[in-house]
Amino acid sequence: MTSRRSFLAGLLAAASAPSLSWADAGSPAYLAAAKEPSGGYALFGLAASGQDVFRIPLPDRGHAAAAHPHAPEAVAFARRPGSFALVIDCVSGRVTHRLDAPEGRHFYGHGAFIAAGDVLATPENAWETGEGRIGLWSRREGYRRIGEIASGGMGPHDILRLKGDVLAVANGGIRTHPDRGREKLNLGTMRPNLAYLDADAGVLELVELDADLHRNSIRHLAERDGTVAFAMQWQGELPDPAPLLGLHRRGAAPVLCTADLAEQMAMEGYAGSVAISSEGRVGITSPRGARLHVFDSDGRFVASHRQPDICGLAAGADGFFATDGLGHVLSERGGALALAATSARAWDNHLVRIAA
Repeated sequence: MTSRRSFLAGLLAAASAPSLSWADAGSPAYLAAAKEPSGGYALFGLAASGQDVFRIPLPDRGHAAAAHPHAPEAVAFARRPGSFALVIDCVSGRVTHRLDAPEGRHFYGHGAFIAAGDVLATPENAWETGEGRIGLWSRREGYRRIGEIASGGMGPHDILRLKGDVLAVANGGIRTHPDRGREKLNLGTMRPNLAYLDADAGVLELVELDADLHRNSIRHLAERDGTVAFAMQWQGELPDPAPLLGLHRRGAAPVLCTADLAEQMAMEGYAGSVAISSEGRVGITSPRGARLHVFDSDGRFVASHRQPDICGLAAGADGFFATDGLGHVLSERGGALALAATSARAWDNHLVRIAA
């Protein structure tokens, strides 16, 4: 039987260079979904300045998008518990493919490309058992589903491709079922983890928190130079200043990072996004707490910025770029948070940086 590794290697060897690049879509630096004043939804490409590059209508509210590393193509995921994702040609604005989760599954709103962009990996919930799965879809075969692997935990939310096509997965630990909406069914027994996976070998490494932090759901990820940053959302009583940021390098213990007590409590137990800047600083946002917290590369708290409903966060050319639910695109650099662009739309939770 052909292994997944052999299959992926074959795809990589046979792949031809895409005929179009992100330059053909106007060279956007970021992707973000938003609700428009009309009540409709759209996916936007944003320039490094924060200005609009393109707008593509969406049929419903989006959560995040996976940007192809080379071709001007984005996979827009429905908000959890969504059962479909749309592959969008960002030059023409056309939906070229629709991905439907297998029966008994739903997507978690994120995805990542591996095998030089030939395979899409999607975190999924097998809701009858509660097991987390990572679906594998072949782009060269019209996004045909070619297999799946275990996520290493329950409630896999965000996913990143690391060097060597290793996948980092944020297993949030929360069991849900679409018949129960967004209700959390296992808060007393949840066990979040950060998992490192290989498409053929499966789980390479699992990183769990101490038992007293078992309600700290690991949700979103960022990576730079081998350091993975993970943002967490506390599922216990408030006020409880649990850490909301962790830093990890393969083979080492995680470093949990906190601000001073007042600022930590101001986050209201919720980190919505995480990013690592080009100089190695780490940021997390809290729309509930109206905060952007910034830490140095060792996890020491260095700054707090107040901004109502701030959530989307990505690395900028220097510092961070952020979005909020009030239509603002913001730039953080030199210790200051400044307005880069404004509109009447409400930005959704995530800002995706397109690989240069």
